[in-house]
Amino acid sequence: MGYYVTAEPNVKLYVEDLNPGGNKTILLVHGWPGNHNLFEYQLNQLPKLGYRCVAMDCRGFGLSDKPWSGYDYDRLADDVRAVIDALQLKNITLGGHSTGGAICIRYMARHKGYGVSKLALFAAAAPSLIQRPYFPYGLQKKAVLDIIQGTYQDRPKMLRGFGETIFYHRVSAPFSDWIFQLGLQAASWSTAAIANTWLKEELFDDMEKIDAPTLILHGLNDKVCLFPLAIAQNKGIRNSKLVPLKQCGHFLFYDQMERFNQELIAFTQD
Repeated sequence: MGYYVTAEPNVKLYVEDLNPGGNKTILLVHGWPGNHNLFEYQLNQLPKLGYRCVAMDCRGFGLSDKPWSGYDYDRLADDVRAVIDALQLKNITLGGHSTGGAICIRYMARHKGYGVSKLALFAAAAPSLIQRPYFPYGLQKKAVLDIIQGTYQDRPKMLRGFGETIFYHRVSAPFSDWIFQLGLQAASWSTAAIANTWLKEELFDDMEKIDAPTLILHGLNDKVCLFPLAIAQNKGIRNSKLVPLKQCGHFLFYDQMERFNQELIAFTQD
């Protein structure tokens, strides 16, 4: 069942709510530049096992409204709170992929983990997507600047190039086209704004504020959020468990679909 949640005046977020009567709830936050459909191969399976699956489109992406502003982690974390409040979610597992993982980390720090009993990070873009003088493990800043420039000059070409970096295993041409189309559903200004957020924001202090049990799933062959980011998350978040996934790129929920689903299910049932 899909419907809209008001995040702030004139900004509504699209939310997919599957199996509302489920006995365990997972709220999924997608990464850039996709939308909730990226979790299709989890949404197909988890409700069969009795889970309530809530998947949101972040502002600027998918079917959500696409305002000009509001793409910093604080506002995006507040959007997650709007969904949790509107659906009256409690004792949930909050899961985020890539930029969605960064948003979830900010949510846990900014909102003190309200409504969340467990946190799951999937190839999260944290604590910093880019290299910094005190954190030499991310992408070079130029790589992000190229994404921003590509968004403004030839966004389809930029998205095609990004799509070539996200899988370890070869995917079919139709599947690649589907991922490409999900990226095109975003607004160009929100696509660029999130990339600017990667440059401006970091999450070192946020990680220290997380108390909830945390699962970190990360592909060893990730070319977007490099594996050392997962090591930093594991060190920075108390009560966290890191599960490295072999032969796995950035889109780990498809690259290692079966293992991904198994690890997530086991974590929620502990």
